[in-house]
Amino acid sequence: MEQQKEINIELKEEVAQGTYANFAVIAHSQSEFILDFVCILPGMPKAQVKSRILLTPEHAKRLLGALQDNISKYESTHGKVKTNESPMTIPLAFGNNTAQA
Repeated sequence: MEQQKEINIELKEEVAQGTYANFAVIAHSQSEFILDFVCILPGMPKAQVKSRILLTPEHAKRLLGALQDNISKYESTHGKVKTNESPMTIPLAFGNNTAQA
């Protein structure tokens, strides 16, 4: 049986404060998933990508599982998270490219 190795994870102060995002745009290619976290403010015609995360498909699937597990634990303590069940369709423009989320 393989022995588990401990990994020390460093969390720098400026990263520990976090970045607020209220919208995410997800795209993928054959080899990676791209997650752009965006802050959209009412009445503002322009929104900024606050953070971009690149993941392999395997890590994206692990992230999905971890999010599902954590949401389940959250809901068992705090009640069901209510969402609009219809997917959001917002026209987006990234420079010269257009996309939808």
